[in-house]
Amino acid sequence: MENDMRKNSIKNTRINGEVQRELSNIIHNEIKDPRIHPMTSVVTVEVAPDLKTCKAYISVLGDEKAQQDTIAGLKSAEGYIRRELAHTVNLRNTPEIRFILDQSIEYGVRMSRLIDEVNAGLEDGGDEDEENLSEQ
Repeated sequence: MENDMRKNSIKNTRINGEVQRELSNIIHNEIKDPRIHPMTSVVTVEVAPDLKTCKAYISVLGDEKAQQDTIAGLKSAEGYIRRELAHTVNLRNTPEIRFILDQSIEYGVRMSRLIDEVNAGLEDGGDEDEENLSEQ
């Protein structure tokens, strides 16, 4: 039983990776919808064990409108994307895809910028603090 679960887990991980790779390829090379931002990434894919559904976490480096437009464009192209996946990924069922906006990359970039700003402020203002301490 435990061995079956591990086998399923390994198989599921392989399927997730394959679907993610193909989905990314389809989005970048096949879909011509102008709503889909060029800086769109498939962050991760979670295919259900029964292969009926799939959550695709999508990152869009753009403003909120670009993000919403991209998700809308992907949702409208879902039928086409599923047909393309059926041709390229050998699965018993082609899963129904749910596109979910993933803002973790954008959040990381924003945090990195804030940290850089704080560090730059410390470097600029650090000398004044040292002078104040030496005067006391």
